[in-house]
Order: sequence, then structure tokens, then C-alpha cells
Amino acid sequence: MYKFLLTSLSLLLLGGCGSTGEPPTSPPQAGALQSWVLNGFEKVDSINPILAPRPEQTFLCPVAGREVRWEERNVLNPAAVVKDGKVHLFYRAQDETGTSRIGLAVSADGLHFQKEATPVLYPAEDDMKVYEWNYRKGEGKPTLPECPTCFFDGVEDPRIVEREDGLYVMAYTSYDGKTARLSLASSADLRTWTKHGLVLRDEEFSDYWSKSGAIVAETVGNRQVARKIDGKYWMYFGDTDLFLATSDDLIRWEPCRSAESGKLISVLHPRPGYFDSRLVEPGPYALLRPEGIVLIYNGSNAANFSDPALPKFTYAAGQALFDREAPYRQIDRTQ
Repeated sequence: MYKFLLTSLSLLLLGGCGSTGEPPTSPPQAGALQSWVLNGFEKVDSINPILAPRPEQTFLCPVAGREVRWEERNVLNPAAVVKDGKVHLFYRAQDETGTSRIGLAVSADGLHFQKEATPVLYPAEDDMKVYEWNYRKGEGKPTLPECPTCFFDGVEDPRIVEREDGLYVMAYTSYDGKTARLSLASSADLRTWTKHGLVLRDEEFSDYWSKSGAIVAETVGNRQVARKIDGKYWMYFGDTDLFLATSDDLIRWEPCRSAESGKLISVLHPRPGYFDSRLVEPGPYALLRPEGIVLIYNGSNAANFSDPALPKFTYAAGQALFDREAPYRQIDRTQ
């Protein structure tokens, strides 16, 4: 049986959901580590980094029409799935201009990985190109040495679960150099992926910054299988506050909104005075357990009214517990 692995790549209401209910509970009292918290994570410094950029890896980019060194700049932000007894690690890789693609590395022990030669998800001449290729490139503007991030684009930050029928669903970020948009793709074999478009499809959200989709799933053996609650799949997303969306099939999603204002319902917020005073963002899938839904998230420390023990803008991991019958109701939270 696999242990929980926290992989570190040292590199480099609810009107829209048809639910009503009580508001989230107050934050937990300070004290000992809560019994529901996933713990026991250990860094294995003797082998870090487990992945590093390989400039010799090339790929024929279908949009640029030329060979690119697709992971020359960075490898980062992975998601792991166990299939056929092996860990499949999906990682974001950047080429020399900052275009991101998603690569795959496979391991028998979760520590030593063999990379695939080419990415498995990338910008292409498809309906998603407008969201995944930098608009400046479309205008023919040259790369600016004084602004190395101005031409960043591509597909980023995968999170993957399995549907009951064996279909794998990836939530990922599409980035056009201006706006990050949460998107979906699916695969039967983890290597050939079909894009399904944006999670927030309504016109009012066309320019809404959204990313980091964590779908509620349950561990079944070594599989992470998405589970319905109250007849629907649920997903946490966002990277300021956390919001919710629901789906009947894991492909088409509806954001959860206030029946009064129509605005997205925020279910987890930054906290002044804590490590997550600047922002909160989902990590991997949200784990359904007997105690509730455990969500590992990353938080960032603000410049002021923050945790004085941490430098400003420091990122650190936290965990939140939500009601397993009402995923919008926060029960507890780490300090």
C-alpha cells in the first residue's frame, strides 16, 4: 500500500448548487494537531530533486511550427496518480520562452522517475489555443529581454482524479499571458488527452482569473476515485479565496453562487495574522474520509497583518476539513 506522498520538486445559498445550509463554522481553537489532519510527511533530501529540467528534450510545437526545448527552463507543480502499480507524475515544464506544457514521468517506487520524451498536454491548433497561447505572440511581438515573463503561456498545474468508469479527468490551468482559466481534459490511458474546454463557461466569466481545481475523491486501493455527494461531483478552485463548482459527469461544471447576489460562494478565505493571510489555493484532489473532506492547500503570507514568524510572501501548506455531506461547510482548519 502506498503512503501519502507529498512530492517536492526542488528545482530549480449556494444558489447555483441547489443547496441551502448553515454558514461555515468558526476557525478551530489553537492547540494540539487535530486528529483528522494528514501527517507523517517526510522529505527525502538524499534524492531531491527528483526531477530537473533537461535542455536536450525537444518537441515539435504544433503552434510555433518548430522544435522547442520544452523543459529547458523549469519543471514544477506536479500531480501524482497510481496506475498499474506505478506512480505517474504529471509535471509542468517550461521552455526557454516560458510556454508551459505538461509532461509525464513514471516510477515504481515514487522516488525514482523515468520521463516520457514529449509532453502529454500542450498548446495546439485547437479550440483552446486562444486561451493557451500568448496573445502577444499572435500579434507578432518579439520577446522582450527586460520582461522575461511577458511571453509566458500554455497549460499548467495539473490535478487528476479517476471517474468510476476508469476515465481519468485532469483539471489544469490555461494561460494566455494575461488571464489564467481553469480547464478540463480527460484520458483513458494517462497518455492521450482530450481537452473539454473551460470550467467557467458562462460569458460573464470569460476573463475571470481561475485555476487549481481540486475534485472531491476517495481512495480506493491505490486509486483516487471521484465521489458524488448529494448526487453531484464537487470541486474546490481558486487562488485568492476558494470557491466551489458541481458537475454531473466531471466534464461540465456549474459554479456555486449566492442566490441573492449571483456571486461565487467563497468557502475558504485568507486569515490576517496567519501563514495564509495573503491567499489560499487548493493542492491535490480533496480527500473524502470518514471525518469529512480533507483539503490540502497552499497559503501565502501577506506583507502585513500576517504571520510575523514567516517572511512576507512565503508559501506554506495547510489543511482544511469540510463536511462530507455539505462540502461548502468548513468544520476545521490547521493553524
